Amino acid sequence: MRISLRSALFVGAFALLAGCKEEVVQATAPQDMTPETLGHYCQMNLLEHPGPKAQVFLEGNAAPLFFSQVRDAIAYMRGPEQVAPILAVYVNDMGKAGAAWDRPGDGNWIAADTAFYVLGSARAGGMGAPEAVPFSSRERAEDFVRAEGGQVLTLADITNDMVLAPVEAGADQGDEDDADFDGRLRVLQNKAGG
Repeated sequence: MRISLRSALFVGAFALLAGCKEEVVQATAPQDMTPETLGHYCQMNLLEHPGPKAQVFLEGNAAPLFFSQVRDAIAYMRGPEQVAPILAVYVNDMGKAGAAWDRPGDGNWIAADTAFYVLGSARAGGMGAPEAVPFSSRERAEDFVRAEGGQVLTLADITNDMVLAPVEAGADQGDEDDADFDGRLRVLQNKAGG
């Protein structure tokens, strides 16, 4: 079998190029929030919302997706809408000294899969929905349960129903919204019929 000089040069050049390929490792260190940090779903400034936050790093995206509520990030992790594989997920450690509910703080990010979560507490998250409140220690999570109610779970123990189920509005709020909607609908029907 005879190989032409042109073919040999092509194979040699290809081998050199393949050998020069560098593996680029994507940075996934947690980033602190700034006044420009917006929530992935709500597109609102995160610093204006109380409660713990989350950030999700996707392969090929240098900046993480931030979430106004930890519950939303867990739902995102389990939903089908990711456009790339998830590389890392961080949540605020609400047990860290100085981590107030209104301002969870900077530098208190922990890996989501190592956290202990309190679900079913009296505290609502940044968007007013039930929250999965993260802690780096089970003891701090249990202290929170004694003060605010709920139960301590690991990420693996949180079922899809706990984070993917629709959030029900309070009975009083729903009644007001329904009455307002019904009133506006009657006005439109009267205008159309009259």
